[in-house]
This record gives sequence, C-alpha cells and structure tokens, in this order.
Amino acid sequence: MAEVNNEKLHIRLHVYDEEIEVTVKRSDEEYYRKAAKLITDRYNAYAQAYKGKKGEHTIALMTLIDIALMYEREHGKNDTAPYQDILAKLTSEIEEALNSENVLTI
Repeated sequence: MAEVNNEKLHIRLHVYDEEIEVTVKRSDEEYYRKAAKLITDRYNAYAQAYKGKKGEHTIALMTLIDIALMYEREHGKNDTAPYQDILAKLTSEIEEALNSENVLTI
C-alpha cells in the first residue's frame, strides 16, 4: 500500500486566477505544471487582447481551442500510418520477390 502512495502526489496548480488541487502520478507532475502554465499564459493573452470585448467563458473557450489546435497539429506530425502503409507495401514486395526467387531455384 505504501508503494501506491509513493506513486501519487497531491499538488496545487495555479491556473489563471484559481488554485486547483489534484492528485497525479509522480512521474506526471512536471507535465501538469507545464500544462497549467500553458493554460494560464494562453488565457492571459486572450484576456488582454479581448478585455471588455468578450466574456470570461468565451475567452476560456478560445483558450481551449488554441491549445487543442496545438495538440492536433502535433498529433498530425506524429501520425505514423503513412509510414506503416509504405513499410507494409515494401514488405509485401520483398516477400513476393523472395517467393519468386525460391520458385526459380526449385
């Protein structure tokens, strides 16, 4: 039971104008802190740009869209499906060539 407690960590994150308490894996603490900073920085940028023009809810949604867009762009860069398709085709061609070579030698 002590091992489970060592793996979890209770932290407080400052996100924009709020303190949020969360329990996280110890190995993920740095990611949570960076995420909280990213949210705060992006929210502050939108809040400054649209102060008095947009409500807090809209600014929060704009922040979420901005961060989701960053995620989707990165996710698209890491898409391995095209490479897997090429590898499968090359493997198939190599296997065909090896099989045809075996047929000739028999």
